[in-house]
Amino acid sequence: MNDHSPATDSYSNPEGERLQKVMAAAGVASRRVCEDLIAAGRVAVNGVRVEEPGRRVLPTDLVSVDGKAIQLDTTKLYIMLNKPVGIVSSLNDDRGRPDLRRYTSMFDERLFNVGRLDAQTSGLLLLTNDGELAHILAHPSFGVLKTYIAKVEGVVNQHTINKLVGGIELEDGLIEADKARIIGTPSNDETVVEVTLHSGRNRIVRRMLEEVGHPVIDLVRRQFGPLHLGSLAPDAMRDLTKEEVGELLTISRGGKVSAASDGETEKDDSDD
Repeated sequence: MNDHSPATDSYSNPEGERLQKVMAAAGVASRRVCEDLIAAGRVAVNGVRVEEPGRRVLPTDLVSVDGKAIQLDTTKLYIMLNKPVGIVSSLNDDRGRPDLRRYTSMFDERLFNVGRLDAQTSGLLLLTNDGELAHILAHPSFGVLKTYIAKVEGVVNQHTINKLVGGIELEDGLIEADKARIIGTPSNDETVVEVTLHSGRNRIVRRMLEEVGHPVIDLVRRQFGPLHLGSLAPDAMRDLTKEEVGELLTISRGGKVSAASDGETEKDDSDD
């Protein structure tokens, strides 16, 4: 997390709100509990630990509790969508296909999608009006991992999983999955696999699996960084929790990027 320079820091800015009041308004805890958190040295402003509750902060300051950022700007929205098959990840599809406007039109704020999913891929898509965060999360250099569940043709073996993780050559260069594993074999000619990666190439999951001889039948994105699709129904939306927003803000402000899952073969933004 980067420190603000003294010229932009709000430490002595009379227009700022008291830190404990801002924290309470952000839903961290009651004002009294927030004062205790500050006194215990668990709160930082612009990367610097603060132990005096009289500190004044502005909405542009970066406040974190136990290393996790909190949302001060309440005008920002963070919405999780379980995009169904058949919806184009566009806000104005020039071919007249069903697109994301069916969801974003429900809000007064101008929302846009973070990254994209192919029309035939379903799953987790983040909608927000936070442009800075969207840019960071969508850029492969920040290493945000995405996890997909794919039903593919044929029976996948461990050798194929090792190839996905070890690297395969596509027409646009070498590509490696960060993690991959076999989940199950629902029939003698189908396999369900999980693939985690942070590549920025178009239709990369589908192309990787086809290259190793297992064309995709169905593809769902289950996780995007720290966000899990969970039980959210297809075509449904929900607000992110305070904890989820904090995880995203921590990433955008220089925190560690959360891993997508545990227990796979381990070994960068197309979204399928």
